[in-house]
Amino acid sequence: MALPSDPIMLLSVVNLKLRDFYPSLDALCDDLDADQAALCASLAAVGYEYDAARNQFV
Repeated sequence: MALPSDPIMLLSVVNLKLRDFYPSLDALCDDLDADQAALCASLAAVGYEYDAARNQFV
């Protein structure tokens, strides 16, 4: 599955998938063959960081 390029849509999709399907960001990126650094950089650009304790971008 291709992740959205728009950062707000990306945030929505990633947080939904983390909540419903994946126990960690590592698992999501491994399964979807996504570049974790690029994903984090895209979301950091709009003010979001991954919180491992909550398993979501906040």
